[in-house]
Amino acid sequence: MRPDVIRVAGIAGSLRSGSFNRKLLRSAIELAPDDLKIELLDLRGVPFYDADVEKRGDPDTVAALKRRIREADALLIATPEYQHSLPGVLKNALDWASRPPSDPPLQRKPTAVMGATVGRFGTARAQAELRKVLAYNDALVLQRPEVMVPNAASAFDDDGALIDEDARSFVRQLLRNLAAWTRQVRDWRPPPAS
Repeated sequence: MRPDVIRVAGIAGSLRSGSFNRKLLRSAIELAPDDLKIELLDLRGVPFYDADVEKRGDPDTVAALKRRIREADALLIATPEYQHSLPGVLKNALDWASRPPSDPPLQRKPTAVMGATVGRFGTARAQAELRKVLAYNDALVLQRPEVMVPNAASAFDDDGALIDEDARSFVRQLLRNLAAWTRQVRDWRPPPAS
């Protein structure tokens, strides 16, 4: 891989194999510019966060999740909306990735958020909740464009490809912005503490 390629860890907030958010991530892989490579992470097998378990050492699935987030230049999270909020499986993964507090994998990680749902509001509430969690963990969340795919059942074809042209355009722009944002953040160094 070229050294100037941005490596992105893609996370779907749904475990369902046919979820619209997995389809959205697969579409992002197809629409990504040449300087950005997305690899999907799987949240299956990540146990519920438990400080007692953490004290004994991260389970293998958690260690792998944290390692892949650390190794990635950026994150791309596709979230569904459950009960006006983000799914528990995604929140749980972020809880693990917020540990240890002294050096969490999410800290200063450039991150883009998008989502698809069969509803009319396109995951607006879930994304707002997700952005709060990410901000608290000092992730560097890209603000624009907001990619919210409503009425997802008609936005994808039978093969799972994103066919809504407006959504495709927003995803392309999000990925271009994520690549530029990641380079800007990577090259920026905070001033020394006084």
